[in-house]
Amino acid sequence: MLEDSVKKLKSPKTSPGPTLSKTQVEFALDFLADWVFESCGSVSFSSLEHPKFRAFLNQVGLPAISRREFTGSRLDARFEEAKAESEARIRDAMFFQVASDGWKNKSFGAFGEDGLVNLTVNLPNGTSLYRRAVFVGGSVPSTYAEEVLWDTVTSICGNVVQQCVGIVADKFKSKALRNLETQNHWMVNLSCQFQGFNSLIKDFSKELPLFKAVTENCFKLANFVNNKSQVRSSFHKYQSQEYGHAGLLRVPLREFEMVNFGSVHVMLEDILSSARALQLVLLDESYKVASMEDPTAREVAEMIGDVGFWNELEAVHSLVKLIKDMAQEIETERPLVGKCLPLWDELRAKVKDWCSNFHIAEEPVEKVIERRFKKNYHPAWAAAFILDPLYLIRDNSGKYLPPFKLLTPEQEKDVDKLITRLVTREEAHIALMELMKWRTEGLDPVYARAVQMKERDPITGKMRIANPQSSRLVWETYLTEFKSLGKVAVRLIFLHATSCGFKCNWSLLRWVSAHGHSRVGMDKAQKLIFIAAHSKLERRDFSCDEDKDAELLALANGAIFCILSRRSIRQRYYWTGEATLRWLVVSITIGP
Repeated sequence: MLEDSVKKLKSPKTSPGPTLSKTQVEFALDFLADWVFESCGSVSFSSLEHPKFRAFLNQVGLPAISRREFTGSRLDARFEEAKAESEARIRDAMFFQVASDGWKNKSFGAFGEDGLVNLTVNLPNGTSLYRRAVFVGGSVPSTYAEEVLWDTVTSICGNVVQQCVGIVADKFKSKALRNLETQNHWMVNLSCQFQGFNSLIKDFSKELPLFKAVTENCFKLANFVNNKSQVRSSFHKYQSQEYGHAGLLRVPLREFEMVNFGSVHVMLEDILSSARALQLVLLDESYKVASMEDPTAREVAEMIGDVGFWNELEAVHSLVKLIKDMAQEIETERPLVGKCLPLWDELRAKVKDWCSNFHIAEEPVEKVIERRFKKNYHPAWAAAFILDPLYLIRDNSGKYLPPFKLLTPEQEKDVDKLITRLVTREEAHIALMELMKWRTEGLDPVYARAVQMKERDPITGKMRIANPQSSRLVWETYLTEFKSLGKVAVRLIFLHATSCGFKCNWSLLRWVSAHGHSRVGMDKAQKLIFIAAHSKLERRDFSCDEDKDAELLALANGAIFCILSRRSIRQRYYWTGEATLRWLVVSITIGP
């Protein structure tokens, strides 16, 4: 205590901060409040009263603030402002789509935590508005999801439910979504494509023998290395020597293996990135001694030295990465429904190349893809693909015509059926006649080229459509002779194919799980989520602060050389970074 007093007397007094006007102070505190609210739990309200933060406020000329003020009057005022703005935009829209994301959260109830279901409204002009959050835990019945979705629709448009063109959700396609679509013939209810692609990984892990074999081998290798103390010590020694750090191979619990292949994929990545250390372990004297006494050690040694094991491991890793990359792009780009068929065609082409590169039989792989495709498919995919001018194809005569030739006969029939379902009975034959005219005449080449014009994104460098709203605007302003078909087109082609949207920070979800019984606390959490989501959707920021921090703190790994040997064959492989872990055969030497 004495030393503290002496230090306090010796230290120079803090110089007073600049003098700000009342207006400047209010503006500054408003910006500060927006930042705290929009962080959605990343910034603790208690940190506002931290001594260092108060010293900072004093230094810049701001008064001390109370966390009660931020969780009280300021939170309420900001929520009402955001809600009023959202309601006004929805009222101005002629129709909308509801997006529901979070039903299929893999962590539901896993550790007693609640999950967050986000309900968002997609408007024809390309903007998305947050509607509300629903906290759920454990298994959710489809009837409950159906009630939540329908309540959301009626809360927006009352009895004029025809304003809701449809729903896109990450679960309940075969039950809740289908029931609502059957009961309301004008609705088009879609399953989320991001979720569909991720589910494909699970399908492969369950149905492809290659996945099962690689998974079993990796479990055996990882458990042996982790559990045998001598081998583990040797492994850690070579890890430190080669990579500058040491640790166990991450092995998932077997009960979670079938639920989520992601944890298995982490184990595969660990083994791939530790290949050099594993090879050196085999050369260690302690391992040679263990191999003489333990048959499992000999089996693992043969596995590590077997080129076939690494080929199969790389094949599985490569396919999972291929699908994950496409899913990530879907989550980022948030494609519209017309993009669904091209996306699956792109996937098929990439997987076909993968089969060729790794000498994998195509038929079993194609069967898995087709089964998942049929589970996700909706006739609206084909109809939007035909009606969206973005996908018109120029023929030999110079006409831009809808791509009917890229559809299967069944998909062509789906187009007719969907269009007749979405119009009145009296308009059905007119709509089909207009569809025939659209099929034979297409769109004026000048307008078609304008719709399909692309420009380079200055941030990503990718080519993007210059005017994303032009497809809808062409139908509304130029193709006015298509009275019935035009009404279907403008309501269909704007629909989102994913339900991805706002990502809430885990810190807030943990708080909700702990204090979900408090009505006042839940009310504040709802307001906080609404403000944060409203702001992020307005900026089209679909990232999560915690994910950004993880990327920032992730260590970049250098290239790793690994020499794998078995009997008379020696191969050298090259890795470039732990994130990709893609290896190439650099050279092969056949010994005598």
